[in-house]
Amino acid sequence: MIRKIIHIDEEKCNGCGLCARACHESAIGIIDGKAKLLREDYCDGLGDCLPACPTNAISFVEREAAAYDEAAVLEIKKKLEAQSADTNTAAPVHNGCPGSMARRIQRNDNLPSFSSFLAKRHNNNDKNAGSADQTANTDTNTGAASSIPESQLQQWPVQIKLVPINAPYFDGADLLIAADCTAYAYANFHQDFIKGKITLIGCPKLDSVDYSEKLTEIIRQNNIKSVTIVRMEVPCCGGIQNAAINAMKASGKFLPWQVYTISTDGRILA
Repeated sequence: MIRKIIHIDEEKCNGCGLCARACHESAIGIIDGKAKLLREDYCDGLGDCLPACPTNAISFVEREAAAYDEAAVLEIKKKLEAQSADTNTAAPVHNGCPGSMARRIQRNDNLPSFSSFLAKRHNNNDKNAGSADQTANTDTNTGAASSIPESQLQQWPVQIKLVPINAPYFDGADLLIAADCTAYAYANFHQDFIKGKITLIGCPKLDSVDYSEKLTEIIRQNNIKSVTIVRMEVPCCGGIQNAAINAMKASGKFLPWQVYTISTDGRILA
């Protein structure tokens, strides 16, 4: 029969595995580092996998294909649920790119800081050299390093193109949507913007995707509490602001939101 079914462009596919996770019918798998449509009769043609793809490698086509077999899909779902129940104590398996695996970062004040790392390194140097002068330098360097701010990042990944739409850290999140360059231009970015927020970054000029579609699904499908947008003053950076605002409108949700503009010399303009 002729029907609508997904098509995966292997040249665009980066093997991240996000589409396979988004496919509730288990129609997609990762083989030799590329996403593949494993079973035509498992694909319902609704396209839950499309917004999950960070490279726009998935599209709809109409062609001759096996009919959607709902009974077979329900059966495979039961088998997978049974397997999941048997291994519910095991760590979740991520078969895609390691860099795109969703994870929450728990900040612990007792974790070693950069200043303590420097102190340890200098102490090791002192032991190797046995010099009193180096010991004095260690005290000075450690004191200076103690003022270095610590990272406030709460999750991984951070790229809009890579982040899973239904990542658990979106539940109840204050969302930060920022242009790539802002963290380089504004010195205190972690403390003033990232702290307490889930961070998404992108460059509307360099990334050949429309962020608004994915941001819409993130806002629509999750319990987002607020949105903060941080952009650069350059005109092309308006793309990330427009994408975020359009996503909030398209989601049908009314969220508190604000925009900050950073100058190229590192000041907050508005």
